[in-house]
Amino acid sequence: MVTRFQRYRQIADVLVKYGFGILVEEVIPGGRRLRALRRPPGEERSVYERIRLAIEELGPTYIKFGQIMSTRRELLPPELIEELQKLQDQVAPLPFEEIRPVIQRYCPNLEECFDIIEEEPVAAASLSQVHRAVMRDGRIIALKVQRPGIVNLIETDILILQSLARRVGSLSPALRVYNLRGMVDEFSLQIRRELDFAQDGMNADRLRRNMRGIPGVKIPRVHWGISGPCLLAMDYVEGVRIDDVAAIRAFGLFPEDIANLGFSAYIQQIFVDGLFHGDPHPGNLLVTRRGEVVFLDYGIVGVLRPERRRAFADLLLAMTRTDVAGVIAALERLDVHISPADLDSVKDDLYLVLLDYREMRLEQVNFAIAIRGLTDILRRYHISVPSNLMLMMKVVVMVIDIGIRLDPSFNFDQRIRPYLARIIAQQRFSPDTVADSVRSLAGAAEGLLAIPGNVNETLKTLSEGAVTIELEDSDLAKIVGVIDRTSDKLIVGLVVAAIVVGSSLVLRVADLPIPRYVTTLAVVGYVFAVLVGFYAVYNILRHGRIIRR
Repeated sequence: MVTRFQRYRQIADVLVKYGFGILVEEVIPGGRRLRALRRPPGEERSVYERIRLAIEELGPTYIKFGQIMSTRRELLPPELIEELQKLQDQVAPLPFEEIRPVIQRYCPNLEECFDIIEEEPVAAASLSQVHRAVMRDGRIIALKVQRPGIVNLIETDILILQSLARRVGSLSPALRVYNLRGMVDEFSLQIRRELDFAQDGMNADRLRRNMRGIPGVKIPRVHWGISGPCLLAMDYVEGVRIDDVAAIRAFGLFPEDIANLGFSAYIQQIFVDGLFHGDPHPGNLLVTRRGEVVFLDYGIVGVLRPERRRAFADLLLAMTRTDVAGVIAALERLDVHISPADLDSVKDDLYLVLLDYREMRLEQVNFAIAIRGLTDILRRYHISVPSNLMLMMKVVVMVIDIGIRLDPSFNFDQRIRPYLARIIAQQRFSPDTVADSVRSLAGAAEGLLAIPGNVNETLKTLSEGAVTIELEDSDLAKIVGVIDRTSDKLIVGLVVAAIVVGSSLVLRVADLPIPRYVTTLAVVGYVFAVLVGFYAVYNILRHGRIIRR
């Protein structure tokens, strides 16, 4: 087991090796006393490349941290993001004898559970390695086994990262805008989830249930009898990486069909189910000989409540239409708060980004460019963005990149619009949305109807208390009458306003696939509201003249 002091020493040595000795002096406890703190960096390597190499050498915790930070385009420079995306989570496998005890926790007698366990792993990463096995009943499964001692190492590294984040924040106020402590706290939650393979398995079960309606999408089944926090047993699936176009064609399949299938699966996950696979790099997506798209590795999933799905759909649709006001409104609903002092500048920059995107030649159109432009604006103005929104944007960009590799003519803009239009129409006219509107109107009407009673109760309380108001019966009756008439007018005004707003919403989305009778009702509602409005204005002017007399 590595102590915290030993780990600090290892980190210091790696940072010094890649030319970051000055950082060691400033942020690592006792750094000034460590040996050889300054070493000139290699002239042929950029600072961002050296950061990536140092992270790879520091091990699994820092690799995972770098991979998660590679999604935060709104925080980090594009050059650093590019290097972080190259981080490889590949390590030398452990001998089978070292990981055998982990398997035996869940199956003490291996011969009773398996006919064969292949000692040579089919994959090895920093947190786990995967072995192919044949069960007693002949089923072929994959055993994802957690590497012994990895939990203690990661917990030690998390404590060190939290300490370093505090020290960096106190030494450099300019870096506080990046909220390093918040990033480390968020990372610690994420990596602890990834270390719980039982949670990984439950995510797989949820995704498999949600994907049943899309033929050709496969999520391997979990064998819970021999699975737990440190071991995950799943059906073994043979396939090739989704970006291996030559191998897909060798199966007799069309890459364009695979692109469409993967695209449809992610649209379903994000906008319909609200639970999406959050790490769609090509190694986690396989294609079988039968043309199935297989999702692997469920440690990172995104969760979207219904209102978030609607806001994200509105955001993407507004971007495809170069609708700056729509983009800003959708961002606000996604808890992205822009300073009033920066709002005009953000709108100008956003308009230029969307304009450049729309003016590109058709064969060059790539919606990922617009998303990256948006995240660059957020970074430039130091605008805080919820991590779930950045995860969604990362997934969309990765899906676009894979789609273009499979089908160079893949146009996300053209493909997403019909989906978004249909989804938004269904959501705005869904039973839940109608029920929410009815509840809101009923609550407002109930409050208005309660006004006369509340006023009467207040008058009664005043008359019984220390404050005495002497009113003649006739005067009190006049007051109650005025209140009753006023409340009636307020109710009428509320109903008219609701009709106008509802009709406006319907007419605003008239280009969406909604029934024609809905648009007709909206126009009738407008006419009715105008007539009632004219009558109300006439009535007010008439009574105003009477009162003046």
